[in-house]
Amino acid sequence: MPLSEHEQRMLEQMERALYAEDPKFATALEGSGLRTYTRRRVYQAVAGIVVGIALLMTGVIIPNVLWVSVVGFLVMLGCTVLVVTGWRKAPKPGEHPVSGSAGGSAHSRNRQRRSMMTRIEERWQRRRDEQGH
Repeated sequence: MPLSEHEQRMLEQMERALYAEDPKFATALEGSGLRTYTRRRVYQAVAGIVVGIALLMTGVIIPNVLWVSVVGFLVMLGCTVLVVTGWRKAPKPGEHPVSGSAGGSAHSRNRQRRSMMTRIEERWQRRRDEQGH
């Protein structure tokens, strides 16, 4: 459910106030922690894939231990899913800058995107109103 125009304005005012009061904290909230978390998750998943390959090979080499190969395959499959989802969710390096000077430019870009989305939503609403009346 999209926010109303009043709620969007209130949210933007709160965001500006946060940047004015504590820009370092506001920049930290932008997502550099998320990037670190997703990068760490992808590294752990790649290590899991290597462990899965080792289990798969162990199950193939040792006779009568087929279940180890199955477990290795499942570990590889699960870790591959984690890598792919983590890679897609990870923000791009330039998306959430950590430095305070670049944070202002990213903030203004986000504002421009929001205003563009607002304009698109207004056009859409006008078209719906014109067609409905």
